[in-house]
Amino acid sequence: MLSQNIFLLTGSNLGDRLQNLNTCSALIEAQVGPVSRRSSIYETAPWGKTDQGNFLNQALQIESALLPTELLAACLAIEEKIGRVRYEPWGARTIDLDIIYYDQKSIDSNELKIPHPRIRERRFVLVPLSELAPEFIHPVLKKTNFKLLQECTDSLEVKIFDTTGSRKS
Repeated sequence: MLSQNIFLLTGSNLGDRLQNLNTCSALIEAQVGPVSRRSSIYETAPWGKTDQGNFLNQALQIESALLPTELLAACLAIEEKIGRVRYEPWGARTIDLDIIYYDQKSIDSNELKIPHPRIRERRFVLVPLSELAPEFIHPVLKKTNFKLLQECTDSLEVKIFDTTGSRKS
């Protein structure tokens, strides 16, 4: 069965950030399922570990027949293929690929947490997610993405990134 309300967030702050996002999106389409919608690309200040370069982030809505644990394995394989090395929490990375929502599922295991546990704390997630699906309801918090964004106390900068290489205000 094809799930149609799977939301992922891609991010990159090492190397050619835009190319990393594009490569990630192409690998998702080839290995996971079609990307049905994409948010704008945003340039965002680093969260958690601030002594690093800004990220580019993009939310994707995808369709997939993969089960959540299979999707996680595919995401980790895509990160590895693009050169992701995990050496410190919230550190710089060529690519970060997070499962934000998988339909209305709620999963809390050692291996996988869906919805992503820190959605409500992160503007860099909520801004592109609200662009794509403002009325999608968080399955645990029972609030829309737009409402979560309104309530978010994170004040880090999130700006639309012009894909020609300059920021838009």
